[in-house]
Amino acid sequence: MLISIIEQAVLILAFGWLITTNMRQLQAYPRLMPISSGVWFGLITIGCMSLPFSIGPGVLLDVGDSVIFVAGLFGGVLTGGLALLLASVFKVWFNDSDTLVSIISMSFALIFGLLIKLALIRTRFTLSLRYLIPVSLVLNVVSISLIYYHVEPQLKAHVLSMALPFLVVAIPLTLMLIYIIKDTEHRQYEQQALKNSQARLLAITSAIPDMMSVIDEHGRYLEIMADNIIFSDNKDVRRIGKSLHDVYPLEHAERVLDFIQRTLHEKKVLHLLFDLRFDDGLHHFESVAQVLPTPANEPRAVVVLTRDISERVQDDTDLRIAAVAFESFQGMLVTDRHNRILRVNHAFTKVTGYSQAEVLGKTPSIFSSGQHDKSFYKEMWQSIQHQGHWQGEIYDKRKSGQVYPQWLSITAVKDNNQDISHYVASITDLSAEKDNAKKIHHLAYYDSLTGLPNRRFLINTIKEMQKLSASQQRLGALIFLDLDHFKNINDLWGHATGDKLLRHVAHQLSKMLSAQDCLARLGSDQFVLLLNLQASDDVELKNSLAQKISELRDLLDFAYVHGEQTLRTSACLGTVSVDGVKEPAEELLRQAELAMYAAKDIGRGEHCFFDPAMQEAISQRLLLEEDIVRGLAAKEFGVYFQPQFNDEHQLIGVESLVRWHHFERGLLSPFAFIEVAEAAGIMKKIDEVVMLRACEQMAAWSTVAGLSDITVSINVSPAQLYQTGFVEEVLAVVKQTGADLRRLKLEITESMLVTDMNQAISRMRELKAAGIRFSIDDFGTGYSSLQYLQQLPLDQLKIDQSFVRGLPEDASSLAIIRAVIAMAHSLGLEVIAEGVETQTQRDILLANGCQLYQGYLYAKPLPAAKIAELVAINND
Repeated sequence: MLISIIEQAVLILAFGWLITTNMRQLQAYPRLMPISSGVWFGLITIGCMSLPFSIGPGVLLDVGDSVIFVAGLFGGVLTGGLALLLASVFKVWFNDSDTLVSIISMSFALIFGLLIKLALIRTRFTLSLRYLIPVSLVLNVVSISLIYYHVEPQLKAHVLSMALPFLVVAIPLTLMLIYIIKDTEHRQYEQQALKNSQARLLAITSAIPDMMSVIDEHGRYLEIMADNIIFSDNKDVRRIGKSLHDVYPLEHAERVLDFIQRTLHEKKVLHLLFDLRFDDGLHHFESVAQVLPTPANEPRAVVVLTRDISERVQDDTDLRIAAVAFESFQGMLVTDRHNRILRVNHAFTKVTGYSQAEVLGKTPSIFSSGQHDKSFYKEMWQSIQHQGHWQGEIYDKRKSGQVYPQWLSITAVKDNNQDISHYVASITDLSAEKDNAKKIHHLAYYDSLTGLPNRRFLINTIKEMQKLSASQQRLGALIFLDLDHFKNINDLWGHATGDKLLRHVAHQLSKMLSAQDCLARLGSDQFVLLLNLQASDDVELKNSLAQKISELRDLLDFAYVHGEQTLRTSACLGTVSVDGVKEPAEELLRQAELAMYAAKDIGRGEHCFFDPAMQEAISQRLLLEEDIVRGLAAKEFGVYFQPQFNDEHQLIGVESLVRWHHFERGLLSPFAFIEVAEAAGIMKKIDEVVMLRACEQMAAWSTVAGLSDITVSINVSPAQLYQTGFVEEVLAVVKQTGADLRRLKLEITESMLVTDMNQAISRMRELKAAGIRFSIDDFGTGYSSLQYLQQLPLDQLKIDQSFVRGLPEDASSLAIIRAVIAMAHSLGLEVIAEGVETQTQRDILLANGCQLYQGYLYAKPLPAAKIAELVAINND
């Protein structure tokens, strides 16, 4: 029996080891493990049945029931049932006499094991010796009892005698098998718990958006875990064992090493902020270090968590900017999703008059002015809900009760689920803008002095009356009024008095207006009346106008008292009919103005009705202006030269005269275009052409016999003499062309000197110093005094042809000529007479001391080529 006990024990231990090995190997295959365990438990049971305890003839005992019990207890129905099946097959195969008893005994052991398993699950029952010994006792008592009742009567006494030794052996073997399996399960549970713990720790560390590293006190990496947010290659294992100096710039490595050593020294959690630059820009990092327990024989170490806080830094920056932006000059309001006010800024309280404490928790309806209906707010909130924002002008009410206009912008703020969480509103007080707009509108459409409508307002009103005239087929009228000699009042009494007079005129004219009429001031002393006369034809219109004009003159004649002076006014009037929309409003106004200027040409207080002939004259003038500009661009303007001779019939000079070689009209003299050019302000360009061509011709004649010593005179217009840079331009042209300054003579007229005598003298002296000569043209027709004449740097006086033309019959002309010649000689000046056409005129001039002549008696103005031919003829 002892040998059987040893064999059973060794068998159980061996198979127990195989089962534990099986359980470890098949742990990853939970579906396969119950089957394989059932096979092993079946083999153990068969092994135990193959090595039974012999307690008498034909009476064999084994611990197979215990094995089946343990299979059911730890493996469950599948494992225990498979073990029972294998053992039963084995019994049936050998067809022992106790086969049925053995199967019944093993079945009981399986059921008992399953019941104990269920008890372990549903109660506080545990596999301790306190419970296992009774359970094993019951199990083995039942097994031996079944044998007792099955054996022959003569063996029963022997079975009873061996019961106790069997129990002493079977119970320990049962407990041994239970503890082997229990220890295996416990180890598997601990290993699984450790794996789960490691997996959990790995999952936790992997979820942390930080780099976790272990660094010793010497700055060497011992371990790197979790996501690598610093090393761009993400090969953490390559960093393990390396020093901080191997992976960081020197300065940063020293800083991190000092951070680690401080952590080890102070033995508390420390923080470090630092920046590193990568390819995508500068990144901000935060490291947290804590001392890590290490064995005594190893270097001290710390665990460091490093996080990229670039986004947080940016968010903090954005929050600071948002905070500053929130406290801007624009009113801001924040509400929750239920439209309850959470916050307002200072600008908001300043605009509304409410403090933040007064509005917190309330809805913006407290600001409602009552000027918007429900449909307005419905459309507004529909826009916010569907589009996420709304903006527009709205009227709200201040705390004081004042209703004011504001520009309101509302934006919906959504959370991560795209649900609205807040509303942000910004308000701008439009009160000042509205007031300014009114002022701007008044300035844009009304005259600041008289308060009357201005030109823009008048144009719009004319357009409206034209539409009314067209629809009703009735005529109205436009009267353009310009006060007579208003400039004299300003000059005599000052502009303040002139302004008062204009206000007086505006007041007087307003008296004759009906509700449909309009009075406007266009500027200075010009007024326009737009009259809705409702005339049916031109005859009725002129009759109505005659009555209105008579009334208007009476109103203007009303005395205006200034101090002790009584002032009366009159005006020239130009009228035009308003007949539907045949003409643009601007054209009607221009026609009335043309009629007014026609009235001014007649005299003071006159009136003219617009005639298309007036417009035709203006049109011709404008066409001529355009033609002059075109001719200048096409270089059609040139110079003719009129010769000047002495008393011996020698050519001593030429006068440069502009000519226009018109491509259609032929050669034009200055009389055809000078007046229009001066009025249009383009005379300066013509003068520049004459100056340039004359100097070029002078330079060309410098090598021609008989022409190299003559002077070339050029007429200077007021537009030239008083323009900025006149002296420099003349000298520049002379230098450019290579002309001789000493042979250049500039001719001025007396009338030019009236504008600014001092400036004229100054510029003439500058040019005189350079060598240029001066001649005064048309002398005797102007108003300059002899004192100024004495100051002018002149070289020559030219007697005007109007005096020469009167010779020999006009005695007064002869007297003036004699006086001019005598004065010129006394001043040391040359004298030349222009317009000499007869020999008699030449002889009288010579007899009185004038030895230089210019006129048709000698030659007409000629082109440059003809001048050379003239010299050749004279030489012959």
